[in-house]
Amino acid sequence: MTATDSRPPLALALSRTADAVATYIDDAITRSGAPGERLASAMRHATLAGGKRLRPFLVVESAALFGISAARAMPAAAALECIHCYSLVHDDLPAMDNDDLRRGRPTVHRAYDEATAILAGDALLTLAFEILAGEEADEDPAARLALVASLARAAGVAGMIGGQMLDLAAEGRFAQGPLHRVPLDLPAPAIIELQAMKTGALLRQACEAGALLGRAGPAERASLDRYARAVGRAFQIADDLLDVEGEASLVGKAVGKDAAAGKATLVGTLGIEGARAELARLTGEAEAALAGFGSAATLLVEAAYFVADRRN
Repeated sequence: MTATDSRPPLALALSRTADAVATYIDDAITRSGAPGERLASAMRHATLAGGKRLRPFLVVESAALFGISAARAMPAAAALECIHCYSLVHDDLPAMDNDDLRRGRPTVHRAYDEATAILAGDALLTLAFEILAGEEADEDPAARLALVASLARAAGVAGMIGGQMLDLAAEGRFAQGPLHRVPLDLPAPAIIELQAMKTGALLRQACEAGALLGRAGPAERASLDRYARAVGRAFQIADDLLDVEGEASLVGKAVGKDAAAGKATLVGTLGIEGARAELARLTGEAEAALAGFGSAATLLVEAAYFVADRRN
């Protein structure tokens, strides 16, 4: 990136955050004291292979609404990205989604082996909370505790992990009797709840972390939460559309797997056109939620439309 970089402001901001969070995580892995090179190498394979870094971007830009610099927001952003990357490592395992590609490269269990992938994911999960517990995350111990609790809730049984369990159940993984892997016919509200936990919880936490760093008031936190809820739902619908319409070479992972696995998606329930209409409604909802912040929220608003329109 140079002074003459002609990319739009959102692309520049995403790139800037992606570079900063990669550097921070790389340094954190070095400082973690991982024994031998194999574990640290697998952790880097999981975290430093590119990606949009949308979650850390939302932390940084939400904090910026309250005058918090990107450098001050980086520990919370990096901790959240560690959680996200650990979840992808475990999602890709044969017992879960059984994927061979992630971000256009072999998944961690393919590049190394299953045991190393499990431990690398575990290491990233715990590294996230080590980062948040340190003084770099916030000088106020009470604020650090709030950040730790926020991330734990979002990543745990009432958030991402609970949503993943519901997702597996919807595939029919836990059916009893002679019939196995018979997908459940979930209604739209149940799919929305599942996806709000599995995907939306970490996106909401990103905005909550920014608000916590900025000591936001209740009304400001509520506005950011409405925005994050809408973006979380839009992100999952866009992801499901990519699985139906995308090309593996562009998406960076296998496509067409959701229908084959019997996953519950709004695309399957609403159809492609219905899903696109819901995307449009959600982006409008996200923009409206940030109206009170004025032009300071421009990049966050643009990010909502970027999520809905993404091609990979």
